[in-house]
Amino acid sequence: MNEKNDIAPIDQFVIDYVIKLRSQRKLNQQDIAVVLNVGRTFITNVESPKNRAKYNLAHIAKLADHFGMSPQEFLPKKPMI
Repeated sequence: MNEKNDIAPIDQFVIDYVIKLRSQRKLNQQDIAVVLNVGRTFITNVESPKNRAKYNLAHIAKLADHFGMSPQEFLPKKPMI
């Protein structure tokens, strides 16, 4: 695991990718929360290194659909263990 509260590397990859996508598209946490139909505090918890919240496959599918992307784009090309 890593220093970010023992979140698996693949989960951290997804979190970092969504943060990067959010930044590039000039979106805030509330915008992502609306797409996922969750509270803004969930997004805050996902992005906080002190919290173990993370995105699941349903979240990735919703984000991919919203942005017109493949869910594969949210995942690393090689296994992360």
